[in-house]
Amino acid sequence: SASTSKPVLTLFTKKPCPLCDEAKEVLEPYKRRFILQEVDISLPENSAWYDKYKHDIPVFHLNGKFLMKHRVDIQKFEDRLRKLELQSE
Repeated sequence: SASTSKPVLTLFTKKPCPLCDEAKEVLEPYKRRFILQEVDISLPENSAWYDKYKHDIPVFHLNGKFLMKHRVDIQKFEDRLRKLELQSE
């Protein structure tokens, strides 16, 4: 069913990350429409992501594809989310 195949939004973050907290607040109204998966780039097993994104967090991937960084682009996020929702119906 469509409800089980919610898009996965991956947030690349580390502590502390005020911008990440801000981003999560902006995304709050949409949270029923996606699964949020947080990746702490400061963990040793995530060192590849750390090298890639250490100056860019928060970074968001939607279903494994790069979506946005630094700030939430709500328009872009909504467009991409809607496309994925239509595909999974």
